[in-house]
Amino acid sequence: MRIDIPDGEEPIPYVWGEMVPGIGPVAAQFSMAVYDHSSLGLREFEAARLRVAQINGCLFCLDWRTERDGEKVEASFIDAVQDWRSTDAFDERTRLAAEYAERYTVDHHGLDDAFWERMNAHYSQAEIVELSMAIGSWLAFGRLNHVLGLDAMCALPKP
Repeated sequence: MRIDIPDGEEPIPYVWGEMVPGIGPVAAQFSMAVYDHSSLGLREFEAARLRVAQINGCLFCLDWRTERDGEKVEASFIDAVQDWRSTDAFDERTRLAAEYAERYTVDHHGLDDAFWERMNAHYSQAEIVELSMAIGSWLAFGRLNHVLGLDAMCALPKP
């Protein structure tokens, strides 16, 4: 860990809350809103989230599986996300979610008209905005936790 945590303090709540009380709790609210208010299907949500986690290298995010109504993606889903270009486990929306997450994370300037044509054929404008905000959240906060060495003990903070 790259941040000194006082004895007896939990790393995530301390860093996200006590160290920066004007920023951390609001950031945590945004991070949780992505999970609590998403209208995206579980498979496309998890394809995008896991692809960002794979690129970020966030240990907690790689191990986490979002649950909705008692359902989670299958155990092999993470391997399909890694192989999103060729897997037969994805429909077009799920494949596009993984592709968008990858391109947003590593080459956002390369999102060309052909890509947006495909996105608009499968996602509504509101869904594209929602997915963009979710990917942005995972990119920023996953990297923050990884860079500060918090990801090995990460738990999503409740505001």
